[in-house]
Amino acid sequence: MLSTYLQLGFEHITDLHGYDHMLFLLALCAAYRYSEWKKILVLVTAFTIGHSVTLALAVLNIIPVNAAWIEFFIPVTIVATAAKNLISLPLTPSKRGGIRPSLWGGLGWGLALGFGLIHGMGFSNYLRSLLGDDLLMPLFAFNIGIELGQLLVVAVVFLLQFALIKTISVKHHHWNKAISIVSGGISLFLAAQRIPF
Repeated sequence: MLSTYLQLGFEHITDLHGYDHMLFLLALCAAYRYSEWKKILVLVTAFTIGHSVTLALAVLNIIPVNAAWIEFFIPVTIVATAAKNLISLPLTPSKRGGIRPSLWGGLGWGLALGFGLIHGMGFSNYLRSLLGDDLLMPLFAFNIGIELGQLLVVAVVFLLQFALIKTISVKHHHWNKAISIVSGGISLFLAAQRIPF
């Protein structure tokens, strides 16, 4: 039974039809080099904590969820993440590339946590329709599945980044800019389609 919910959580993240969550992870990773995997692990975990909290609260009917507004705010979080990446790009890229730490700094995990709160409410309607009375262990297994799925997506993104940097000498700041523009542009289109009024 628990393996079923773990698999559901994993598939919920890795399903290409639900690509908005992958876009968020792509935008989140864009500002970091593959050698900074520990930093992105902190951000992904903060995101998981955020969506675990609101997922549990929403599934237990402790907080109300307006699905239309949540579906609108999910791509808005991606646009905000992509915009933050672009604003944080150095005006003159150095050999190391990267981002200006003053603009990301300690805010990164806080934003990931906050955006996780929004995304968690998006998962809640899906999960509530599957659960019966026994909620605790299925919720736990579903969240573990989500975390494993996110880590797989992050690993694929960093492998692609590594391959491009090593084989065709793509500069990290160009990678960041391209990924942020693409993920932010697609998400802006999604948000415009989902305006709930």
